[in-house]
Amino acid sequence: MQLSRDELVRVLHTEGDNETADAVAAQLPEQIDTDRDGDALAAVGLDRTQLMAKLAGGSFGTTLSP
Repeated sequence: MQLSRDELVRVLHTEGDNETADAVAAQLPEQIDTDRDGDALAAVGLDRTQLMAKLAGGSFGTTLSP
């Protein structure tokens, strides 16, 4: 799954997770691929399960592509 780094940062800031948002902004590419960037996501404290939970809650709107 792919998503925009900026959108992920925005959602994390909205949820009050500023530390993770700053780490995402500094360490992840502009377009995040959860398969390709799984290790980088884990390094900042996010895993695929957490991202999927956020998606299930509708946090990312329509900025995702399969």
